[in-house]
Amino acid sequence: MIWTKKSRITALTLAFGLIAGCGSAPPAAQRTPTQSRLPVVDSGTLDNAPYRVDIPANWNGGLVMLLHGYEPKGVPRTTPWPQNEAAPIFLSQGYAVAASAYASQGWSVADAVPDNERLRSYFEGKYGDSRRTYLVGFSLGGHIALASLENYGSLYDGALSLCGVNTPAASAFNDAVLPSLVAFDYFFPGVMGLASGGLSDPASPAMLDPEAIESALKANEQAAGILSRRLEIARAALPGALMLNYMVLREMQARTGGFPADNRATVYSGFGDDAAFNKAVRRYSGDQNAMKYLADHADLTGRVGKPLVLQSNNDDPTIPKRLTTIYPALAAAAGRSDRVVVLPSAGEGHCGFAPEQIRSAFETLISWVDSGYRPAGP
Repeated sequence: MIWTKKSRITALTLAFGLIAGCGSAPPAAQRTPTQSRLPVVDSGTLDNAPYRVDIPANWNGGLVMLLHGYEPKGVPRTTPWPQNEAAPIFLSQGYAVAASAYASQGWSVADAVPDNERLRSYFEGKYGDSRRTYLVGFSLGGHIALASLENYGSLYDGALSLCGVNTPAASAFNDAVLPSLVAFDYFFPGVMGLASGGLSDPASPAMLDPEAIESALKANEQAAGILSRRLEIARAALPGALMLNYMVLREMQARTGGFPADNRATVYSGFGDDAAFNKAVRRYSGDQNAMKYLADHADLTGRVGKPLVLQSNNDDPTIPKRLTTIYPALAAAAGRSDRVVVLPSAGEGHCGFAPEQIRSAFETLISWVDSGYRPAGP
């Protein structure tokens, strides 16, 4: 689904790269920086998770816990963990920014939630309790922000999820990742070079070739059009989106030791001749341990007690439009619609926000928290 690395927006439809780095809390008398000691840049490692803390000279006492998106396993990490390109937006408004790199790469939710909490605790132990504390997440970081708000809501004043995976992990894999890949395999058999066991076969390729995908799509634009419309992914973005979904699926298989999705009982629609599609599409049996892993780590429920602002992008090939309605529906079912505001989509592509759009969304959250009045929204 989503990964982010600084200043990279490619055919992989990647998001913002968010940044972050150790130490023990100093004596209480040293906990609050004086103006003469600001600004502060503090980086290191907490329990194998690199982090970075920035405190501006005009610190207003507020704290933004900045949560980055999907980072492919094996991508080299910079030491010390660098400042995220989105951090200046919050620093310029007087907020301190703390960002963990998480202890692991990939679908790192199981590590990211406690790593973020460990960093927040470290910040307050060293610099004092913040006046306000907010969660801001991009892409998979949005999912982590929602999980943190659901599980540690008393520690936060609100959250902002931008271009976020605002859906339970099982839904992300069953409703987005797997359908895109089995549908491509149906219309373009053999192109992915899968082993005999298909997507669940450990002998299948570690990565897809986007050029081979594009060549196949060009050879059958009618089928490519069906995929584009049904998957809600622009035709030009299909190769990158399919490659990214495949990479995420393979990483999750390696992480859990099994196949994390199950489509044996799924009745697909919208793929042209649906009867033929459902008869011939490849079926996969999910591994119980793998699916339990997804459910056990940040299975979102919609039960939030603090203000939450959500904003998606237009034509996002990584987070299809149909996924953006899932969390608001969960909140409604949990009787928490009054805690959620969905802003109109902005920007183009995955996490394609301009700085002023990020600033505006954050100001919506700040105004809601400060005034106590929920802003207008769907």
